[in-house]
Amino acid sequence: MSAALQVTAFGLALLSTLFLLLATCTDCWMVNADDSLEVSHKCRGLWRECVTNMQDGVRTCDQYDSILADHPAKIVVTRTLMITADLLAGLALATLVLGLDCITFLKEDPCVKLKMCYGAGVVLGAGSILGLIGSVWYAVDVYVERAMLVSHNIFLGVHYDFGWSCWLGMAGSTGCFVASVLLTCCLY
Repeated sequence: MSAALQVTAFGLALLSTLFLLLATCTDCWMVNADDSLEVSHKCRGLWRECVTNMQDGVRTCDQYDSILADHPAKIVVTRTLMITADLLAGLALATLVLGLDCITFLKEDPCVKLKMCYGAGVVLGAGSILGLIGSVWYAVDVYVERAMLVSHNIFLGVHYDFGWSCWLGMAGSTGCFVASVLLTCCLY
């Protein structure tokens, strides 16, 4: 039972960490279509902003200024939280691989392997919370930005949605949290 639970948690943690990495690297955190004819599709991300022409599929991207330049708080905070979540999830995966019962590393000391799995669960939980805070922070800021524009009757034709990268970040963080719960609570 313990080995099956460890392997299940590892698979979920691996998939969720990949989701977190994809969310951090991709550029569709916020989607807006500037006109009702849907001629173009604009995605804003943490690293650049891309516009896709819906008629011919041509996509052009503008990189943001240097990483040291002044950026809006939502971009800086989300970048920081997502990169930290990625690093913690990667560290937790490496620790979890060494702590799995099916791996021969430290096979003679099962107590240490169990502690490694538990530690991996704690680190994975910390990473998942940071990733969820980053994803939700960005989503709330998108919502507030849209609400401010609507309340001031500015750009009523602009439609803001959460992009697939934002949803991917939330799904990855939630999956890492579930894997963390499996490793910390259910393993004993």
